[in-house]
Amino acid sequence: MPLPAALELASVTKRYGSTVAVDRIDLRIPAGTYCCLLGPSGCGKTSTLRMIAGHEAVSEGDIILGATNVTDLPPAKRGTAMMFQSYALFPHLSVLDNVAFALKMRGIDKPARHAKAMDVLRLVAMDGFAARLPAQLSGGQQQRVALARALVTEPQMLLLDEPLSALDPFLRVKMRAELKRLQRELGISFIHVTHGQEEAMALADLVVLMNGGRIEQTGTPRDVFKRPRTEFVARFIGGHNVIDTASGKIAVRADHLRLARPGTVWDGSSVSASVSQIEYQGSYVLVSLKAGGGADLAAQLTEADFDSDPVEVGASVLAGWVPDAAHALD
Repeated sequence: MPLPAALELASVTKRYGSTVAVDRIDLRIPAGTYCCLLGPSGCGKTSTLRMIAGHEAVSEGDIILGATNVTDLPPAKRGTAMMFQSYALFPHLSVLDNVAFALKMRGIDKPARHAKAMDVLRLVAMDGFAARLPAQLSGGQQQRVALARALVTEPQMLLLDEPLSALDPFLRVKMRAELKRLQRELGISFIHVTHGQEEAMALADLVVLMNGGRIEQTGTPRDVFKRPRTEFVARFIGGHNVIDTASGKIAVRADHLRLARPGTVWDGSSVSASVSQIEYQGSYVLVSLKAGGGADLAAQLTEADFDSDPVEVGASVLAGWVPDAAHALD
């Protein structure tokens, strides 16, 4: 494999007519990083990925891979490879020939390209299926073949457009572990577009959370979860309550919110609320609340904490937190 390379986006903008899909974003992804572009539909993450790949033209700004400005280079000259959401396998070609296809386009002779394709199929544990057609494979197996096809050209960076979205939940967890293993083994950067917070948290070294064509926050999964900068980040990442206080808007994690009976003396801050729903989640109990003014809150309680003083739907409670549990939002 070639040496991994850092990626830099400098004031990158993408317009579709009068619509700005990506608005002057600046981003640096160190070499060898697993980066997840995270955000809701329409936030600009896929447009960003496609500009990095060269499948969309940059309206303004520069894309620099390693020491090379690749902004105007065609996809095949960039040193990147892209794995598409649909996998886009050729139905009439065997698994081996699907993986070897890009090498065929480069003029590499059949024995050499088949040998290389088999090496990569072994890497993704699909060498035993080399003679099969895509229709004879499961969804997870097709994904592995698409991954092998992207890796066979030895890219400096692999780009993945929602690669796990078509898989069932069990297989999705299994395949994300495989992706992480491959990225560590290969040492190159993976840039992975997803709208799944759990997926990004499990995979990423660097989370880039986008909203409305801009970057809301970047950081490690732990940093973004523990210290959301804005109300959007706190709500999208999940697990946080956004509360208006006299001193401004704060975020309090659901597992840091505690419940007490009205009239309890609380060593911290609290709001009055009523219990709207109770869900047993196995390792914890999720209590949904309606606070004054109609704000929705949630408390994630351990089973022991809930059982020590259980509440019922409709009950009035104090939802409280200690000062250290509150995180101020921009």
